Amino acid sequence: MNAKRRTVIAGNWKMNFTPAEATAFINEIKPLVAGKDACDIIFCAPYVTIAAAQAAAEGSHIKIGAENVHFAEKGAYTGEVSAKMLTACGVEYVIIGHSERRQYFGETDETVNLRTKAALAAGMTVILCLGEVKEQRLAGITKEVVSMQTKLDLAGVTAEEMKRVIIAYEPVWAIGTGLTATPEQADETCGQIRDALCELYGKEVAESTTIQYGGSMNEKNAAELLSKPNVDGGLIGGASLVAAKFNAIVDAAQ
Repeated sequence: MNAKRRTVIAGNWKMNFTPAEATAFINEIKPLVAGKDACDIIFCAPYVTIAAAQAAAEGSHIKIGAENVHFAEKGAYTGEVSAKMLTACGVEYVIIGHSERRQYFGETDETVNLRTKAALAAGMTVILCLGEVKEQRLAGITKEVVSMQTKLDLAGVTAEEMKRVIIAYEPVWAIGTGLTATPEQADETCGQIRDALCELYGKEVAESTTIQYGGSMNEKNAAELLSKPNVDGGLIGGASLVAAKFNAIVDAAQ
């Protein structure tokens, strides 16, 4: 973690929790994280649970975000949700480009870029996910892959808009597999993403952009990962569904 960048611990609930379950979870985690304001705390929830989670989080410093957003303002896109719809519901944060969206739902760097620009235009803060698959890591081309993704996904995004972009480095081989990048690998790759940002926007933007690690960070490995200079937080999957585990990660970020 770096003192000049805001540390962000975000939970990605994925396809978990009904509205009642979300309410119960927020009510459980709220007193645990009260006063722990050295980091931003966000839970990105399924669309149907957002309102319940927001109501439960009221009066705390917990923010509720969404897990995806469409790039069109409106139209014949059955099953999709627009940035305007989300902001009308008071949503400030949205995950874009998660590896599961890319893997299972055909999202590409092009559509990730369109979604990112739509969310930013609507005033939202984007948690932009990118990372390499196992074959790319083994082939030794991780740097090239994350650099290219950074440049494609942020095409047309201004330096001013970058104040509302958080990047989550997610080695795809470490999502839901129980495998985790070593702290050294995480730090190195987050640094490579920062180098790509420097090429795009200059050193000031690169140094001020929060880059999270998002590959199976949990209560056991969080402290070591977060101790690295280029790791500015975590995008947490499974451990964000258990209050005690998530709270331990927040403690590590303090």
